[in-house]
Amino acid sequence: MRQDVRPIAPSVIDDAVLAALEEDGAYNDVTTLAVVHTGAWGRGTFLAKQEGVIAGLGVAAAAMTALSDEVSFDAAVQDGDCVSDGTELAEVEGPLPALLTSERVALNFLQRMSGVATLTRAYVEAVDGTDARILDTRKTTPGLRHFERYAVRVGGGHNHRFSLADAVLIKDNHIAAAWDHGAADLGEIIAQARARAPHTARIEIEVTTQEECQEAVAGGADIILLDNMPLEEVRACALAVAGGAVLEVSGGVTLENVGAIARAGVQFISVGRLTHSAPSIDISLRIGRV
Repeated sequence: MRQDVRPIAPSVIDDAVLAALEEDGAYNDVTTLAVVHTGAWGRGTFLAKQEGVIAGLGVAAAAMTALSDEVSFDAAVQDGDCVSDGTELAEVEGPLPALLTSERVALNFLQRMSGVATLTRAYVEAVDGTDARILDTRKTTPGLRHFERYAVRVGGGHNHRFSLADAVLIKDNHIAAAWDHGAADLGEIIAQARARAPHTARIEIEVTTQEECQEAVAGGADIILLDNMPLEEVRACALAVAGGAVLEVSGGVTLENVGAIARAGVQFISVGRLTHSAPSIDISLRIGRV
């Protein structure tokens, strides 16, 4: 794993794991209570069933150990490792009822986060050799933003603003609302945002045409978001801006076109599908009695 990957705060992990266990009825697992002896001891192996980038081992460990302090979790790989089908990821051992009750929550986190990391890695590799960075968006699963954002970092991507409170991003609906209240042009909207936002905040604004891009540059925008813009227009905007503002592309970005977008001269490419459409990696947990 990259050494600079910022971890998830342990308190965030603990809260999410306990909420997931509660949601799953872990404290009244009627099946396990009915068929498993309370004193039984078990051992299990997390096994990758397809190639992928692993993320979320610490979260899986927290889930597996939440119900009993006698459970041990020993990882055989690290977050960020690319594994093949059949790779053993971790071993767990402890009271069999605790292992059986917590396995689904642990797998849900591990599979989901590994899927996000795997898709992110593919996008990052597709822009290798360029100066563009791959960003995520706020299009995350409610309640799982910390985890999906961490998985993006593990995959080699970078995080956009975490929440609405983190940065100024003037989007199309903000612009329409400002026009309804008398704003004359994008420059006036940018000036209004700069006057009202914290003095340390950079101002980003969304545009959809070359003309709007030029207007945003003239208005002093720090970052310009080129939204769903054809590649030819992205290139034209990059040439016209020539360092006058940071350029970010969003909308319609795929693995097939992201390399060309990166080579067009933009600094950032935000990809919503990293978190809203990443398929989970197939991982199993085989548990047996000791």
